[in-house]
Amino acid sequence: MVGRVAVLGASGTIGAALSRRLAARGTELILVGRNADKLRPLGEELGQPWLVVEAHSAAQLEAGLRPLAESPGGSLSALVNCIGSVLLKPAHSTTDDEFFQVVQTNLMTAFATVHVAGKLLRENGGSVVLFASAAAEIGMFNHEAIAAAKGGVIGLGRSAAATYANNNIRVNVVSPGLVKTEMTRRLWEIPANAAVSTQMHPLGRLGEPHHIASLVDWLLQPENDWITGQIIGVDGGLGHLLPRKRA
Repeated sequence: MVGRVAVLGASGTIGAALSRRLAARGTELILVGRNADKLRPLGEELGQPWLVVEAHSAAQLEAGLRPLAESPGGSLSALVNCIGSVLLKPAHSTTDDEFFQVVQTNLMTAFATVHVAGKLLRENGGSVVLFASAAAEIGMFNHEAIAAAKGGVIGLGRSAAATYANNNIRVNVVSPGLVKTEMTRRLWEIPANAAVSTQMHPLGRLGEPHHIASLVDWLLQPENDWITGQIIGVDGGLGHLLPRKRA
């Protein structure tokens, strides 16, 4: 049985799918996000506590999580950072503020997650799951900002896995392709955009939230506790395969 799991970005499409999947298993959760109006309904639906915090701040995240993680009912066993954003612009059109927001949302929240995990999981061990992107592994046009941030997450995950292995803290990175979420809606809801996006994935279809949630769930299970430092693509082949042209 998985112990208490903190899900960062719990009110997003993938975070909510993961939270519902884990709750259905009877897992104790801490739902983390920055929008109380979105978190509250999910927390009430699942009967789980929620925490409103700016997750890019390690100090804020630790201050919010520690009391919940140490409350009766089981110690914290995992942190999963589902927080992300999308910015599709070439580098020369990206402002400093836009780039900073991408880095803050994607890389700084991942670093804060590792920072807090290194403190709260140090005694009993546990699991950390971060999110990268296939865009960080292959060259994709107009992805400079997000590829830079998610590439940082990949490096962070591998280094943290090495650092905390002696504490029995496992760190793995999930690297999705294009998944149908609210955040990516404009990339798949418009037929012309969907056709282009679909053709980029060798399996010929886009990802669904459950594809990501099921892998994260699997990584958290105790029977898989010999897996660490891995970058695992859930991307329909996008990150590593050259698709054949479809007729």
